Amino acid sequence: MRTWLAPAKLNLFLHVVGQRADGYHLLQSVFCLIDWCDEIRITTHAQGRIQRAETLDWAEDDDLAIRAARALKAYGREHGLLSEAAGGEVSIRKAIPNGAGLGGGSSDAATTLMAFNALWGLNLPHKTLAEIGLTLGADVPFFLHGQAALVGGVGESMESLQPAAQWFALAVPPQLVPTALIFRDPALTRDTAPIPAQDIRSACADGRWTTGHNDLEPVACRQFPLVARWRDHLRRAAKALGLPEAAVRMSGSGGACFVSCGARDEAQAVAQSLVAEGLEEDRVRICRALARHPASEQLP
Repeated sequence: MRTWLAPAKLNLFLHVVGQRADGYHLLQSVFCLIDWCDEIRITTHAQGRIQRAETLDWAEDDDLAIRAARALKAYGREHGLLSEAAGGEVSIRKAIPNGAGLGGGSSDAATTLMAFNALWGLNLPHKTLAEIGLTLGADVPFFLHGQAALVGGVGESMESLQPAAQWFALAVPPQLVPTALIFRDPALTRDTAPIPAQDIRSACADGRWTTGHNDLEPVACRQFPLVARWRDHLRRAAKALGLPEAAVRMSGSGGACFVSCGARDEAQAVAQSLVAEGLEEDRVRICRALARHPASEQLP
């Protein structure tokens, strides 16, 4: 058995810039990895089955990590790289909240793809893993990319970046926000003008991220008032410390909200203020950006 880490992500901004004829939304976003990780334990065997080691709150067939392993095996079988006997057991120790816009399920899938690719000795290139990953979810290719990136298209286009923003205070309300529900909302803005790539590269020099906004935030806050209340808690705490309101926003489809801070002490002060206002301590977290995906360091 080996243990692999699957980190969460933040969308530093998220613009919906169009919609394809097939219904998929075209996005522009900067994603960054943060040091809040699920743990995935994998055991390989030659009994053919791919299954979970434990019972979780969602069905095994809906589990993105299990679907990732099965999709990778199907690719290996189709191309003569694996036998039908190839199998494995996956145990997931969840830390990243579900339905929070932090990409936990997609990250689990990406880490599972990287792990089985190594453990089964497939050594498939990144491009192939990303193609498999995109069939599982739009965020999976980013986690396979393994570092902060300007993301476009439906999630398949990536340019590596190095944002100077490193510290974040997060508030995660006890509210599961279904991504599909947000994207189906007729009030969602779907024609935001893209920010020129050069402007985004320039914004990376700022230690506090304030560029752009999240088009999904108004919809999520209207559908789920608890998300709006927690975001507003974060705005008040940030304002009291002299942080710009533009540094506060929701990640992904929500409901996790964050403020970009210039230093750890600043993030710590925000977190303490949120707890003092009555937010549950276990739902307030200080996170730091990761330069690289931790699983990439575990690969042989």
